[in-house]
Amino acid sequence: MDSSLLTENGESYSKALGNRQVQMIAIGGAIGVGLFLGAGGKLHQVGPSLVLSYAICGVAAYFVMRALGELVLHEPSSGSFVTYARKFIGPWAGFVSGWMYWVNWAMTGIAEITAVAIYVHKWLPDVPQWITALVALGVLLAVNLLSVKLFGELEFWFSVVKVLAIVVFLVTALGLVFTSADIGGTPAGVHNLTDHSGFFPAGVGIALMTLQAVIFAYSAIEVVGIAAGETKNPRQVLPKAINGVVWRIGVFYVGSVLMLAMLLPWPFYNGDESPFVTVFSRLGIPGIGDVMNAVVLTAALSSVNSGLYSTGRILRSLAEKGEAPSFVSRMSSRHVPYGGILFTSVAYLLGVVLNYLVPKDAFDIAIAIASLGVITTWATLVFCQLRLRQAALRGELERPSYRMPWAPYSAWATLAFLVLVVVLMGFSDGAEKIAFYSIPVLAVVLAVGWRFVVKRREPAAQRK
Repeated sequence: MDSSLLTENGESYSKALGNRQVQMIAIGGAIGVGLFLGAGGKLHQVGPSLVLSYAICGVAAYFVMRALGELVLHEPSSGSFVTYARKFIGPWAGFVSGWMYWVNWAMTGIAEITAVAIYVHKWLPDVPQWITALVALGVLLAVNLLSVKLFGELEFWFSVVKVLAIVVFLVTALGLVFTSADIGGTPAGVHNLTDHSGFFPAGVGIALMTLQAVIFAYSAIEVVGIAAGETKNPRQVLPKAINGVVWRIGVFYVGSVLMLAMLLPWPFYNGDESPFVTVFSRLGIPGIGDVMNAVVLTAALSSVNSGLYSTGRILRSLAEKGEAPSFVSRMSSRHVPYGGILFTSVAYLLGVVLNYLVPKDAFDIAIAIASLGVITTWATLVFCQLRLRQAALRGELERPSYRMPWAPYSAWATLAFLVLVVVLMGFSDGAEKIAFYSIPVLAVVLAVGWRFVVKRREPAAQRK
């Protein structure tokens, strides 16, 4: 076998991702449609207090990434947290976390494809949104099936566009705020944080309800961990990539929402348009709104691209243990797990159908259910880090030098925060409540699925 391949737990992936691509995949994973589209609706719902929600969730994301970094440096694997869950918790945990991650990306894909249709609709209002969504899915599916290198290159340039756009926005926004510029008839400035019914116009309780949507906005930061199995020199590349994600979260997410809240009074934003497009369109500069619309379209395409990539690897990891249909374990001659990618694309097709039937409802419900997958993934990573640390204290293994800070207290605090977010979903009146009540359904389906896997393994074990 070619030395460029990684063979680990039955895996055979091409190590085609270099430092440049992994760095940008890490950054791009932290900038998605949750910020570019979702922030508009949430600003309209809770006002400037959304900044606080992004800051709090950013702290949790920081600890999750550091936990991921310690696990990856201990054992780089394209199975990522599924591999770690099996090793540090038990086989059932790998099954549950893997399928919940798939649920996350299946629902995220529905939301992202809907976002693509919304953005393109601005330019082509006469073209049905479901057609736009279908074309986008077809192109990205082809990219993922061709090669890992092509995926990495496309994601690199997607991420470059997103990062440049955020940087340009932040610099422009700072200038507009400092000069109290007139934006479509209203002056920009710090006063917008408090002038319109205060910092918490909807109340502290409603502001807390946004935590679920903000966690969804941070989803995909863990893709860099999945890319570990196809990365050259992962122990050198990944700590830099993870550290980069951590500080960029603060600048890009918290900074962007803070600037949005200061540029315009919060009632001017809505969920039908990217808040970035809202700001630039009101500046009155010809074409600038269209440019920003193209950027946020890129962000949505990037997320679908990452979803196909990551779920293909996770599903293959599950199938190798008999925990997913055998079809999803199939690899192409280009070392691409095409079975898993095609399996996920079928769920994305459902998104096209829902986009045709109930686009707005589908988006809200999809991101709420997707956030359950994000929370499961984050909790799994943090708990596995706790188990890794305990095993190291018993002398069973050696912890890598790149470690989660302030462990174990930071880990337990992060887990408590994630539980709080789930509990708060039950008090919502919107799509979050639907997601909350879907938890027992998901639990039953996963329990039945795991029981089926165990029963199927029993005859094989007896034959041995």
